[in-house]
Amino acid sequence: MTPPDQTPRASQRASQTAKAADEYAAERRVRHFTRRDQAKRFLDEVNYPHSIHPALVPGVSVEDQKVRYGVDRVIVGVVGAAIIGFVAWGVLAPQQVFDISGAALTWVMHNLGWVFNILAIGMVILLLVIALSRYGRIPLGLDGEKPEYGTASWAAMLFGAGIGIGIIFFGPFEPLTYYLSPRPGAPYDAGSIAAMKGAIAQSALHWGINAWAIYAIVGLAVAYISFRRGRVPLMSAIVAGLWGGDSSSPASRVIDALAIIATLFGTAASLGIGALQIARGVEIVGGLPPTGTALAMVIIGVLTLGTIASAVSGVARGIRWLSNINMALALVLAVFIFAVGPAVFLMNIIPGAITEYFGTLPDMLGANMSEGEDMQTFLSSWTTFYWAWWVSWAPFVGVFTAKISRGRTIRQFVLGVLLIPSSIIVLAFAVLGGTAIWLQRRASELDAAGNTVGIADPDLAIAPDGTIESLPAPQEIFFAVVDQLPGAGIISAVVIVMLAIFFITSADSASLVNSQLSQKGNPAPNRLITAFWALCMAGIAMVILLFGGQNALQGLQNLIVVSALPFAVVLVLMAVALVKELRNDPMTIREHYQEAAVENAVRAGVAEYGDHFALAIEPTAPDSEYATGGEFDSTAPEVTEWYARTDEDGNPIDYDYERGVYLDADGNPLPDEDEGADTGADDAVDPGADDAEGVDAEGDDSAESSLEEAPEDGDGPARRPGGGAGRS
Repeated sequence: MTPPDQTPRASQRASQTAKAADEYAAERRVRHFTRRDQAKRFLDEVNYPHSIHPALVPGVSVEDQKVRYGVDRVIVGVVGAAIIGFVAWGVLAPQQVFDISGAALTWVMHNLGWVFNILAIGMVILLLVIALSRYGRIPLGLDGEKPEYGTASWAAMLFGAGIGIGIIFFGPFEPLTYYLSPRPGAPYDAGSIAAMKGAIAQSALHWGINAWAIYAIVGLAVAYISFRRGRVPLMSAIVAGLWGGDSSSPASRVIDALAIIATLFGTAASLGIGALQIARGVEIVGGLPPTGTALAMVIIGVLTLGTIASAVSGVARGIRWLSNINMALALVLAVFIFAVGPAVFLMNIIPGAITEYFGTLPDMLGANMSEGEDMQTFLSSWTTFYWAWWVSWAPFVGVFTAKISRGRTIRQFVLGVLLIPSSIIVLAFAVLGGTAIWLQRRASELDAAGNTVGIADPDLAIAPDGTIESLPAPQEIFFAVVDQLPGAGIISAVVIVMLAIFFITSADSASLVNSQLSQKGNPAPNRLITAFWALCMAGIAMVILLFGGQNALQGLQNLIVVSALPFAVVLVLMAVALVKELRNDPMTIREHYQEAAVENAVRAGVAEYGDHFALAIEPTAPDSEYATGGEFDSTAPEVTEWYARTDEDGNPIDYDYERGVYLDADGNPLPDEDEGADTGADDAVDPGADDAEGVDAEGDDSAESSLEEAPEDGDGPARRPGGGAGRS
């Protein structure tokens, strides 16, 4: 008996099916090449820059642009003169500077403190929305570009970015202060069990995710415009897109000048307190009497000379080695304090502090200046001051995070920058602050519930009478804590070395960033300009110590908040401009086409063919209801001008995106461009990508996912089922 599938009828049907498939394939090949010709004619007629549709641009790296760098004499001259004038004023009349800056601080806090609070909250929300939306898939680089650093190396560098002078200075001091004097309105009393967790949670608020969100918005904007849009890494380069200007306009120069000023004051503040702590450590380890701020100023001078030497000689490799050594020392120090200190206490308190942080986060963020004088004093001294300080550090840290994140997606960048450094810092504060609190409680009288009712041993207590008024000077508290641990002398000496290295590396890096900002984004800036900015930072740090005296924190707060306010406005503009740019990213445009094509085709397919239809790419009239890009103007300046290549003088120059080379008037690669054609060109352009094919075939106004009736029971050529995007 003949098997059913080998009957004459079945054989005839199989032959007909094969013939139909061959005819269909031949027809598809003809239509494919016809459409390719139509696509080329369309792109030529529309006259896109370099004959490439904006949805197909793979991105533009600033390194591939023709840019003429140079010293911006206006910025260097104006900002430099202002800083020199300020330093001279601070040296000649320190008390006057203190009084005027204090009055300015009071006015800003009472009237505009809300600006910093909104920034700290709003940037976290904005970044998470961007990261978790469709924009999160956009790479900070060319399409298909791999991350410059592996995940482990990238995470380690972000980890290193979270370690600095602030942890050693504020690590034990800040949580202990909150333990002895909680935030007004906090749901716990001073010296209580709950105050232990609340103190660490309050510190986590100031140094955690909200702080790094302020850095991340700058880093994300700089990375995106530099590695994806091909613009120089200046603060003005992203904001200028709001008004269609460039980085040489007066408004753009003001923005870059404000970034330099904010960075100078923000970094100088860290250098000032670092020098103060180094000086106090030297006095303690060396058995010297207190010298006030004199020794600290000498230390600033000596370490600044080291910074200038590194800047002028260009020993970047040495600075990197110092940074790595310091990171290792910081890890060893944290592990040592954890091991020889109250390890069990810390293991118990850290999970509780994390829970307390999330539980009280709304209350901590909701604290504002309208809640009375006590709250005004607290916010001015702590929360709002910190937000302002992080704003002033944003250009410096933001540029660093941008440089190491090339090739990462926006989602990876946001989540990494928000979570990795802040987690490390919060753990460091928990270890240092928790140890300080434990030492204070060990010397205290506790009731049956574990709450402090008095001091049992004032000699062992860090705050002898149990109040913040009896605390040592902030720069001394770290040494007071380690003094009660084994190996105190060795630890103190190591910490002094760490602080000195932090001083040099921070000053060197901040000076380099300022030098780039004042030299039109030059990646290899003039070293003398770099040294000049290092001197300016040193001068500001000395002024802070001069008019602040032993209460250097007050002087720091006065200057930081006032100098950071203008750049806070710039941050808002940067956020708005970034969202605007992301809406017109090539990947965003492709996704728009993709969604429109599939939705239109499925609706029409069900209406016309019922359950059995397939998708294919067909030309349509521009005004057709099925035209994928019918409502999108792909020739608009905001989606085309950014990838039009120019020479160093801004004159148009031809470029081949498929080969990744500049062309002369005859269409030949310019000299030294042939090598570039082989480096990354394949990754740079992928016109055959699934989500781009419809645009590549016909252009935006003439492409649709059209419908073809699918044969039943397997008759006819095989086609993709409905819901998939078929190839033309």
